[in-house]
Amino acid sequence: MNKELHDELISMKQEDQRVLQELVDNGELGTVEYHPRIKVVHERNNARIKQIIEQHGWPGISLVGKEGADAAWLIVQHAVLDTEFMGVCLELLGEAVRSGEAEGRHLAYLQDRVLTMSGRPQIYGTQHDVDVHGTAFPLPIGNPIEVDNLRREMGLGTLAEATKRIQERENTIRRNREADRSDTDIAR
Repeated sequence: MNKELHDELISMKQEDQRVLQELVDNGELGTVEYHPRIKVVHERNNARIKQIIEQHGWPGISLVGKEGADAAWLIVQHAVLDTEFMGVCLELLGEAVRSGEAEGRHLAYLQDRVLTMSGRPQIYGTQHDVDVHGTAFPLPIGNPIEVDNLRREMGLGTLAEATKRIQERENTIRRNREADRSDTDIAR
């Protein structure tokens, strides 16, 4: 295992998740289309993961360990500014899953992200949106009748469980946003 690369990927993931959590905690997530603070992190991580993949191929479990492989997937999952790169990574990740170097759930998430970003129905129901009332819902699914079976094959829980988890996060974001507004009103 390449410990230095493992540690770098973990650090990149931690920064992504730290900034994302800060935006959730202070009610800023969702206030603009693509928050500039997280965009900067994604751009920096994007540039570096491209270099890593160019040099090493997909950073699989034998190269960077399970945690490192998980971090590499998350970084690519958030590479939304470069959908062409995400498509290339989808192929590499598929090969890694088939050879036991990556987890099926990672492939499911990336596949769905690439599909929904191109306006096509997703396969596994991993991608959700939130309506104006704050209700989370999955983006269109190609085969909704079989989605839970397909999810199970990739190591995922049910669509209902995923939607519930996303709804809980959205509720937290909205509570934090409302608390921030209340604090601002009190300070006036």
